Order: sequence, then C-alpha cells, then structure tokens
Amino acid sequence: MNHHPPGFATVDAPAARSAVNALGRAVVLVACLAASLAALAMAGCKSADEHGWSGYAEGDYIYIAAPVSGTLQTLSVQPGQQVAAGTSLFTLDATPAQAARAEADARLRAAQAQAQNTTKGRRADEIAVVRAQLAQAQALAARAESEWQRQKALVEQHFVSQSRLDDAATARQQARDRVAELEAQLKVSHLPARPDETDSAKAQVDAAEQAQKQLAWREQQAVQTAPAAGLVADTFWRPGEYVPAGQPVLSLLPPAARKARFYVPEAELGALKIGQAVKLQCDGCGTPIEAHISRINSQPEYTPPVIYSNTQRAKLVFLVEARPEADQAARLHPGQPLDVHLASAR
Repeated sequence: MNHHPPGFATVDAPAARSAVNALGRAVVLVACLAASLAALAMAGCKSADEHGWSGYAEGDYIYIAAPVSGTLQTLSVQPGQQVAAGTSLFTLDATPAQAARAEADARLRAAQAQAQNTTKGRRADEIAVVRAQLAQAQALAARAESEWQRQKALVEQHFVSQSRLDDAATARQQARDRVAELEAQLKVSHLPARPDETDSAKAQVDAAEQAQKQLAWREQQAVQTAPAAGLVADTFWRPGEYVPAGQPVLSLLPPAARKARFYVPEAELGALKIGQAVKLQCDGCGTPIEAHISRINSQPEYTPPVIYSNTQRAKLVFLVEARPEADQAARLHPGQPLDVHLASAR
C-alpha cells in the first residue's frame, strides 16, 4: 500500500508518458516548420540577389618619380591634397646637373668655333707675312736674273769662266723656286680646310649639341609637375633625403582612374560582357553609381579572403572590373566595399 502526503495527486505513469511523447512531437513539428521557413527565406533572398556580387573600389595610381637621382629639396604637396595638372610637386637638388650643363655649353661653343674656323683661310696677318716674303723672294729672283744675264755676257766675252755662269744660273733657279713656293703658299692661305676636316668639325658640333640637350633635359627633370589633376594619395620621401633615380616620391590618383573590382562565379560569367552596365552601391554613397564593365579576367582564381559574403559561396571566381562614368568616379574611395548589380536588375 502506497502512502502519499496530504494534497498529493497521483498520476498514472502510462498516461504521463503519452503526454510527454505528444509534446515532443509537437516541438519537432514546430522546429521543422521553422527550418522550412528559414530555408524558403534564404532561397527567396538568394533569388532576389542572384545578380549581385561583392567587391571593392580600387584606383590606378600614378607614381611620380624623377628619372635622375638627387637630394629631395622641396616637397610642395601633402597626402590628401587635390592638385591641378601642371602643379609643381617636388624638386631635387639641381646643382650637379646645372654644372654639367654649363660644361656642355662650353664644349658646344668650342666645337662651333672650331667648325667655323674650318670654313675660313688663314688670318689676315699671316697672309700679310706671306705676301711680304713673296715680295722679298721676287726681288731676289729679279736680282738673280740680272746677275745671270751679266755673267752670261762676260762668259761670251771670255772675261770669266763658265763656272761663274753656272753659279749664277743656279742662284737664279733657286730664286724662281722660292717665288713659286711663296705664291702657292699665299694661294693656300685663302683656302678653307679640307672637306674631311670640315665634316669632322661639324660632327663634333652635332655631338656637343646632343650632349647639351641631354644635360639640359636632366636639369629639367629635377623639377616634377603633376601630369594630370588628381588627389595626392601618399608621399614616400621627406625633404633632405636622397632619392634614387626612378624611385617614386609620391602617388597621384586622377578622378577617372577609380574603378570597381568584383568577383563573379564561373556559372554566372556567361551573362557578362565588356561594356555592360552595372550599378555600384556602397555605404554612404547614396544613389547607385553607374559603371560599365571594362575587364573580365580570363584566368580563374579562388575567392580572395577580403571578400566576405554569405550569399556568394563559390570558391572559383573570375575577376571583373567596371569603371564608373567620369562625373561619378570621385564618389568611389579605394578600398571601400561595394555591392555590384547588373543595371537591368535594379
């Protein structure tokens, strides 16, 4: 016989087990229904977003460098500053380049003078000396001619020997040869240099001119200006530091150089083509940004870890780039997450 405390109601055990089983079945049915509703909701979301992809904004930066090395003398801009095309960005110490160009200028003047000299004869004073020597030689030749005539008459009269006449003839011929020599020298004094020498001098001038242009160009490269309007994204050197040739001093981002990069699963790639319109959305951007696909990568890759998406779980994707309209590009900021949709889907 069972004894129970006052107020305690007895419950039949089989009935209790039956009630518990019924309650369990109800809980399972509710759980299944909730799971089904969740699956339908996810399917509906996926269907509504089947043309959407995750991506980010990127920029094609212009890295401004000088093709010559030197100490950074001035840095005229700061990161985040907007500059116009032609704005002075930085200058390098141009002292070595200026000295080299001055040397090239001097070499050019020397080569030009030498080339000009080959087109002229000898100087007037040098020609005057030759003329004086010629006049003296002509006088000596005339005297030698008279002496030879006199000795010839004496020989004919048998007053002197034949040897005296031979000596006079020799002196006369030497005087004539000297006159001929000085006449030729006077003629040569008026002639320019030989063509080969003239061509060589002109070639020296050309070489000096090219060297001057090269050094003048190097001097100009010490001052760099903005090739286009844009945003100074970053600077990499400080004034006073030595900058090697070709090393970027700063990066510039023109407005039209901004683009969207997103990744498309292989199964959806066939719906895209170059020039196709897409809409870009980002936090705080307001209205969608119009863009057109400019690149579809031909090589697949795995989903980059920077892309986080619960609706896109494909591992193998293709990189696609889209460029916004010129008046909309400034609304994008490199590194900013984006949602990309086909224009027809919005």
